[in-house]
Amino acid sequence: MPEQSGKVQTVLGLIEPDQLGRTMTHEHLTMTFECSHVSPAPGDEGLAAAPIEMKHLHWLQQNPYSHHENLLLNQEIEAVKEELLCYRKAGGGSIVENTTTGINRNLPVLRQLAKETGVHIIAGAGYYVDVTHSDETRKMTVEKLTDIIVNEVLHGADGTDIRCGVIGEIGTSWPITESEKKVLRATAHAQTQLGCPVIIHPGRNKAAPGEAIRILQEAGGDISKTVMSHLDRSIYDPRELLEFAKMGSYLEYDLFGTEVLNYQFNLDVDMLSDSQRVQTLAFLIREGYEDRILIAHDIHTKHRLTKYGGHGFSHILKNIVPKMLSRGITQNQVDKILIENPKQWLTFK
Repeated sequence: MPEQSGKVQTVLGLIEPDQLGRTMTHEHLTMTFECSHVSPAPGDEGLAAAPIEMKHLHWLQQNPYSHHENLLLNQEIEAVKEELLCYRKAGGGSIVENTTTGINRNLPVLRQLAKETGVHIIAGAGYYVDVTHSDETRKMTVEKLTDIIVNEVLHGADGTDIRCGVIGEIGTSWPITESEKKVLRATAHAQTQLGCPVIIHPGRNKAAPGEAIRILQEAGGDISKTVMSHLDRSIYDPRELLEFAKMGSYLEYDLFGTEVLNYQFNLDVDMLSDSQRVQTLAFLIREGYEDRILIAHDIHTKHRLTKYGGHGFSHILKNIVPKMLSRGITQNQVDKILIENPKQWLTFK
């Protein structure tokens, strides 16, 4: 058994699971998202190239992926540090940082932020979506990919001794590409060796979460230790959601704070509001899934930071929890979602 067994692996070392406290299971603290740039609508080119200003904030909130500078979260280390200090003051304990190979993971910065803020930070191993895969990555065998992921967890990633504590977010597109399928199989093989948590980014289609889970399961992955991200932009029909829930993964609603008229990556999607997200959590709890729910904000662009008029990392603790309590979700159930479920997921077998 690895030394991580029964522990949680942070960028500063192993901790006891009870030390985690309230945990956001899907955030980014430093990354770039240029791989997902969306061309601005005709006539909006000037806005897309302009500095981020208050008078353009509504446009930016509705078109976040058309503004190049907005995609460079890695330029905001000081602002993120201030956010984390506020998060800790608001009662936050830990953050799972989901930046993987392909979107500029920066482990030394994560270690620096953890030291300076006191927030436990868990880093992610593995690879993002196919469009970010290098030619070298695409040529790798499943065995080679497995070895790399295992090494990132056991010994350190990106030439550092900083060890990842979760595999993911492992990126998939729709349809899932051959390179992504290899990474999913490698993820399952690495998880089998390590007994570690896994988190998946599904493609933007209602069938994508189930297909990713099937590939993991067929490769021997532990679905009970696996999180499916972004369900708040993937599966809307209650019956389809319950069918997916039966597959056994954690169900993550991680876009709290994102309220847009048109979802730029899939215009067929009517993005949930935060109130609808809370209603969905209440529905899943009534259906018996309170032990499988996780929540977060998935902050990955500048405009989500309070520096730029965004909601920041404390939005769930300050605003969503009171809303949950006002809609019949009990304090015990809130604590399960924010404390107990992340603890169970993040603890190595």
